[in-house]
Amino acid sequence: MSRAWKVRQYGEPSSVLRLEAATVPTPGHGQVRLRVAATSCNFADVLLCRGEYQQKPDPPFTPGLEVCGWVDDIGGGVDPMLLASRVVGQPILPHGGFADVALLNADEVYIVPRAIDDSVAATLNLTYLTAWLGLHRRASIKAGDTIVITAAAGGVGSAAVQVARAAGATVIAIVSGADKAATASRLGADVVIDRSDGDVIEQVKAAAPAGADIVFDSVGGKAYEQATKYIAFEGRIVVIGFASGYIPRPHLNHALVKNYTIAGLHWSLYRKHRPDLVHIAQAAIFEMAAAGLIDPLITARLGLEDVPTALDQLAHGRTQGKTVITV
Repeated sequence: MSRAWKVRQYGEPSSVLRLEAATVPTPGHGQVRLRVAATSCNFADVLLCRGEYQQKPDPPFTPGLEVCGWVDDIGGGVDPMLLASRVVGQPILPHGGFADVALLNADEVYIVPRAIDDSVAATLNLTYLTAWLGLHRRASIKAGDTIVITAAAGGVGSAAVQVARAAGATVIAIVSGADKAATASRLGADVVIDRSDGDVIEQVKAAAPAGADIVFDSVGGKAYEQATKYIAFEGRIVVIGFASGYIPRPHLNHALVKNYTIAGLHWSLYRKHRPDLVHIAQAAIFEMAAAGLIDPLITARLGLEDVPTALDQLAHGRTQGKTVITV
């Protein structure tokens, strides 16, 4: 038997998660089983618990979408060389990463370079793939671009700051509160705007008179509406998510008048449609980490018993960077 956090009905993580004894799953054809070392907490895990994520697994299931661990069993059709390898990847629900063991598709795991520890590796998959694919694929970022990141101290936002800086872009970070402003500065943002300190639109325009070439928006709501006011001619607004809880309704005539592009990113679709790009992106992320160009902002390392608390803090915007669960 093993331990696993189970969601048996949708709701807030702190209310619906239960730590239960679970049967150790057997990997099917093309699958591997991981002995979990570390699982990174993501806002998507909160949405999974609420039943609001793009995937809506039937309860009971175990969340935890970004995991690092050791392959301890394989299914048919899997290269035996993967056994005992340390890998990262996205688990196959219902066997997510907030557990002692998880299941993954063998063709969607990536061997972790020896120099990268478990906790760091657990943040270099879903989070940094979102940032890399959003900026390099959807926004076609290039050196000299000016990019606004609307939640720059969060998990995906902090990753986007570093990926954008590594690409040679000028980064304008928008945050809430002085502590998060200090965090964004430490991450390397060129300009930091605290949205509680006055008119965000005017502050962005003061920092970038020609407007932002790219807006990386994971907030939605008012933050998206503000982005349409400071986006540059032929700029790109990349929609990552709606942490504010409000999904805006774009005025497409405005996009036409200002000549900007609205691009969505559900990065997991690349796993189905362009897995080659995911492999390219993951290799680039590992290379950047090894070279010191990116350094995940891990602000808490907690035990498996702390998963509900960790997700509750994330759900209410009380975290910065990444919280990692170690097993």
